[in-house]
Amino acid sequence: MGKLRSLALVPRRAPKQIIDPIVGLIARTGLTPNHISIIGFAGNLGAAVLAARGEFLWAGVVMLLFSAMDMLDGALARATGRATKFGAVFDATLDRMSEAALLGGLCFYFVERGQTEQTVLCFAALAGSLLVSYVRAQTLSQGLDMQDGLFTRAVRVILLAVVLMIDQVRIGLWILAVLTSATVVQRLYVAWERLPKEALSDELEKEQDS
Repeated sequence: MGKLRSLALVPRRAPKQIIDPIVGLIARTGLTPNHISIIGFAGNLGAAVLAARGEFLWAGVVMLLFSAMDMLDGALARATGRATKFGAVFDATLDRMSEAALLGGLCFYFVERGQTEQTVLCFAALAGSLLVSYVRAQTLSQGLDMQDGLFTRAVRVILLAVVLMIDQVRIGLWILAVLTSATVVQRLYVAWERLPKEALSDELEKEQDS
């Protein structure tokens, strides 16, 4: 399977010197990687509620803390020999749901106040974020592991948490909306360059339509 290492603004994983001691402590508690994923998701739901109430500073803090779980569940799975295909799907699904919840919370806040521009930006940022992940999933199904990109999940989480904490949400949403769309175009271009140009089989065409 081909693997692409393209432009990324932040590394996908934290340094082992930081992660390994934390993972060691968690492993001794008996928590599984899926437990960590669920805890992270629950925390992000809390951040979404805070955002919907306009408590942006605390929403950013909570989001940043619980999104860090995304680095720990995979590391715990590898360290304890519990890495499974279902676990990867489960983690990725909760990640997407976390992003949707947070941006949905912001959307609720702006709709309640009749702020049309910010509401539209929330939808655009959410669509761009989901499409970045969707393009990767589709290219992976074709044998191209496009792990990196300009605006990956780690970058989106950090940006959104920071703009929440400094109360610059409108600017952050503009950046998210524009650069997630740019990342979709970037990944599609790389896919066009790297993937074979032969026609799809009937079976693969059916998979694409599902």
